[in-house]
Formats: sequence, C-alpha cells, structure tokens
Amino acid sequence: MIKTLLSLRNRRNWSKPSYSQCGEDLIIKFIFDRLGNFRPSYIDVGAHHPFFLSNTALFYSLGSQGINIEPDPLFIPQFVKNRKRDINLNIGIGENTGEADFYIISDPTLNTFSKKEAENYKLEGNFHIQNVIKINIHTLPDVIAKYANGKFPDFLSIDAEGVDELIIKSIDFESNAPTVICIETISFSTSGNGLKNHELIDYILSKGYFLYADTYINSIFVKESNWLTLRS
Repeated sequence: MIKTLLSLRNRRNWSKPSYSQCGEDLIIKFIFDRLGNFRPSYIDVGAHHPFFLSNTALFYSLGSQGINIEPDPLFIPQFVKNRKRDINLNIGIGENTGEADFYIISDPTLNTFSKKEAENYKLEGNFHIQNVIKINIHTLPDVIAKYANGKFPDFLSIDAEGVDELIIKSIDFESNAPTVICIETISFSTSGNGLKNHELIDYILSKGYFLYADTYINSIFVKESNWLTLRS
C-alpha cells in the first residue's frame, strides 16, 4: 500500500500538464526555462478560451500574466472569471483602428475576420457561417503601448484564422519584438491536406528568428539574439 501511494505521488511529480493543441506550451516553457525566464509575459491574439486549446494557460497557472485578445464576445466573460490577473480584451487586431466584420462559424474555433476563410470552411466539412457581427479593431502596436507600457511581451501566440500574416507584419522587429512566437502555419483542412505557409515562415526567419519546433499545425520561433546569450 505504501509503495502504491509513493508511486502515485511520484507520478504526480513527473506529470506535465498541457493546455495547448499539440503540447506547444510545454515546448515553449522549456525554451523560457532555458533562458532563465520562469514567468514570461504574453500576448495571446485569438485566445479563444482561457484553458481549452490555450498556449498561455500553463504560464498563467505558473504565475505569469499577460494580455488575451478574443473578438468573440461570448468567450470574454470566461476570461474575466478565470484569468483575473490578465488583461482581457474583446477586440480584433488589424492594420488600422476601426470596425470589421467578424464571422461566427458553427465551430467557434474557426471564427475569423476573413470572409474568404469563412467561405472556404464550407468546402472542408459541415461548417457554416452562423452570424456576422461588428467588432472593434485595434493595431497591435497600439495595444502594446496602452496595456504593456510599450514593451512587447516575452511570448506572442497567434491563432487568428486568416489574418495571422497581417498581424505578424505589423510588428516592428527592429526595436520591439517578442522572444518567442507561436503561430499557426498551416491552412485548415479536415482531410489532412493543409498547406504550410512557407512565405510566413520565411518572413519570420528573415526577422532574426530561428524555427525551434514545428508541431505541423503550429510553428515555434525563438529570437536568435536571445538564444545566443546561452552560449556567452
């Protein structure tokens, strides 16, 4: 009996909980641990849910705090309730401040600002547009200036269904950029025929990052200058 209890206790000690789709949060935690940053700040664009398929929930559970950006107003109360240390914003991210159509899809993980993306979902399975609502749009630099004292958080997670590239290209990589980026780099497909966005991957690589890991759905990039400090 004692051996059994000890065994169970050891299993709990060895376990590594993950909230991400494919364990991305554990990979990212390993990166930040190696860098000596045990409570990285974050900005989660297209956060969706405080825990389900979340790349930032693990860090919140370990004491970190950051900014969650979720355009769907139905999900924001859950963030307010469960992520009280975070700043939770019911907005979208775009090139300019204003308003944009937000397409509510029958599977809410696919909600998007892209009309083209919303219409393509019909070709991939039993998905349809349930509603189109107007959502306030802000630029990423404006959000960082207002809610992060002008300093880009350590970790950027993006799952913005069709507008990821637009968001990435709004970053001033020369003067204010994250240490780690996790971004969806494959097109949605229910048949396993999704296409990797090599143009987006190459763009991030050209901005001083290297591809640390790829889970097929998401790519994880690390800023080279930060990683090189481990060798000095």
